[in-house]
Amino acid sequence: MCPTTASTPPFDPQRAVRLAHETFEIEASAVLGLKARTSASFAQAVQKMLSCAGRVVVTGMGKSGHVGRKIAATLASTGTPAMFVHPAEASHGDLGMVTRQDVVLAISNSGESEELSAILPVLKRQGVPILAITGGAASTLARNATLVLDSGVDKEACPLNLAPTASTTAQLALGDALAVALLDARGFRAEDFARSHPGGALGRKLLTQITDVMRSGDALPRVGPDAGLGNLMREMSHKGLGASAVVDGQDRLLGIFTDGDLRRLIEAGTDLRQATAGQVMFTQPRTLRPDVLAVDAAVLMETHRITCVLVVDAEQRLVGAVHIGDLMRAKVI
Repeated sequence: MCPTTASTPPFDPQRAVRLAHETFEIEASAVLGLKARTSASFAQAVQKMLSCAGRVVVTGMGKSGHVGRKIAATLASTGTPAMFVHPAEASHGDLGMVTRQDVVLAISNSGESEELSAILPVLKRQGVPILAITGGAASTLARNATLVLDSGVDKEACPLNLAPTASTTAQLALGDALAVALLDARGFRAEDFARSHPGGALGRKLLTQITDVMRSGDALPRVGPDAGLGNLMREMSHKGLGASAVVDGQDRLLGIFTDGDLRRLIEAGTDLRQATAGQVMFTQPRTLRPDVLAVDAAVLMETHRITCVLVVDAEQRLVGAVHIGDLMRAKVI
């Protein structure tokens, strides 16, 4: 339980909600206020970062440092190599991480952070471009920067106008704007995003190939066209796919027979005692090639309301089969 003191006023739920609403309004106003001040210098900053042969080195102290870590992570995950360097650690050796090929993105609301100011002359002597996100237009940071992005706010959301709230929101919004402009300029695609997020849902959808999840070899149910219904049903039951492919002697796909086909034949009163797989199979099954994404199988199943898809090569030889359960276990759907 959090400690209280004798001077702590009674909790007022209505005041808490009112302050939340005011916070949203102040921070939204701070972000929208950036729009009128974002023009040529922003485009120039994007160009500097886009043409950077090294990395974007983000730096900042305190809350600005926390924002900087997030901006560096967003840049790195959207196609712009980036890292965060703590300005205090930079003065004690970490500045060696920064090379002439890099661009520094320095963040400070006041622009007068001592730790940050201490490394600016060294960066300038190295010839490293310094892009500043600051609310201090006449600050030390602004005077030493190659380009300045104005993140100034009229007031903080904090009732005391002390805690960094609206100012850090504005910094974060500017960082996101830079990342969005950069990914667009690079032609960054969803597939590129997935490659840097292989463990996420999007990564699984855009990186998982159908060959990663399909059944193949002995796990693949298949019979010849002359197989009797009994053999056909045993193959379906043994392999647990709810269907069986029908193939010729060279494994070329001829058709498919499913649990649904069996149900429809029985409902129609068809005499199945002497039936062969070739007689009862569906001759135009839905198929996919091995080089497609697993998510394509999910789309095909949903579109045609089926639970499995056969995979064939360019010569129509059967190479695999995918069941909806396989896609669910792989977390593709």
